[in-house]
Amino acid sequence: MAFQNKNLSVIAYANGFTLWHYAANETLATITASGYFNAVKTLMNTGDIVLVNASDKTSIKKIAVGDGAVTTATLD
Repeated sequence: MAFQNKNLSVIAYANGFTLWHYAANETLATITASGYFNAVKTLMNTGDIVLVNASDKTSIKKIAVGDGAVTTATLD
């Protein structure tokens, strides 16, 4: 299954930072794969945070946008 815009929402926004929430009936590995969020790359910024509710796990990831792709990574 592909990214669904209806499953993405903004929890908070301030000073150029956005806290996102995404829930879908897909695995965490699928949702956090490089490029999964490319459809909304103009909305997301490096340093944003996304709370992911996947079919197998819930996780908090940081966003990086570069080279035309959105990627996720673990928080440091």
